[in-house]
Amino acid sequence: MTRSQEILEALIAFPTVSADPNRALIDYAAGLLEPLGAGISLIPDASGGKANLFATIGPADRPGVMLSGHTDVVPVADQDWHYPPFALTERDGRLYGRGTADMKGFVAAALAAAERAAARPLTTPLHIALSYDEEVGCLGVRSLIDMLADAPFRPAFCIVGEPTEMAVGTGHKGKTAARVRTTGRTGHSAMAPTALNAIHLACDMIAALRGIQDELARKTGADAGFDIAYSTLHVGELSGGTALNVVPGSAEFTFEFRNMPDDDPHAIIDRLRAEAQRILTPLSPQFPEAAIDIEITNAYPALETDQGSEVVAFVRSLTGSNRSCKLAFGTEGGLFSGQLAIPTVICGPGSMAEGHRPDEFITIDQMNRCDAMLDRLIQRLEDGI
Repeated sequence: MTRSQEILEALIAFPTVSADPNRALIDYAAGLLEPLGAGISLIPDASGGKANLFATIGPADRPGVMLSGHTDVVPVADQDWHYPPFALTERDGRLYGRGTADMKGFVAAALAAAERAAARPLTTPLHIALSYDEEVGCLGVRSLIDMLADAPFRPAFCIVGEPTEMAVGTGHKGKTAARVRTTGRTGHSAMAPTALNAIHLACDMIAALRGIQDELARKTGADAGFDIAYSTLHVGELSGGTALNVVPGSAEFTFEFRNMPDDDPHAIIDRLRAEAQRILTPLSPQFPEAAIDIEITNAYPALETDQGSEVVAFVRSLTGSNRSCKLAFGTEGGLFSGQLAIPTVICGPGSMAEGHRPDEFITIDQMNRCDAMLDRLIQRLEDGI
């Protein structure tokens, strides 16, 4: 096994599902980095069971290149696995286990690269950033971003190692998640016209949401680099009511808006609030208690890095390929780029087609290609980029 594969075997053994702590994995990573002389900052959550890690190898008095990865994984419950999800299994050139592709394969390669980098006379530093709770909305990384915002130096470039099969990802959609609560007036179903059905109000809002989606799908001039080249609105959960013979007085649903980089999510939410008012206005005289409340529960921005930018050229020189892509899924890259103005691309081993599935795997070839890219990075850091 290569050193990256050895570290990956250790990482997979930590069952860091987002609902559970990641601290044991972070402590393991810190234990690898401390003997290298790395400058390490741990940023725990309020419970202390989860933490981010930020480490620097090489000179600390100048900006470096940051390798960013998340340490949490999605659950394995209700999935039919043929291999143990939290133990690394090698079969026919594949490495199986939860998180191998998304994205402990890259995290392992980054930690192995840190070991190699520590033995070299770097003139530009290597930064390692490991975060928690990415899978539930890029939540954990925000405290790391706050730390970097106050730091004397920010990284010059960021490579987020989500799986792209080593293509250079230059963009992804943003995401806004929201909850809609509707309030009507309860009553006996035999007298339904004298009550106000909150589920019906929710359905009216869902119809408005679908109308906006139809408009977005017809938008011209979309970026064909995306698999779905328009912003999408999606309702994921709907609940309400207590019994069939009772008109429900309350209901709620959740939806997400995945926006193209040139679509403003705030404008879409404003439109939905206007639609809510349009629905309520004719009802208010008879049902003054009627309400439709929209609550934003989470959001992260889109990423849009210019194809001609320095960071894209730099990472292409490391991969040895001009392949680029746009991603259907979101990453912390939009936060690093949008909030800290760090030039950012997405580039990592494996395919997201294997992520979140039973028998998740990454190929040994992809791991080796990532190791080779990071070897070239180390040489550039020694040469001063």
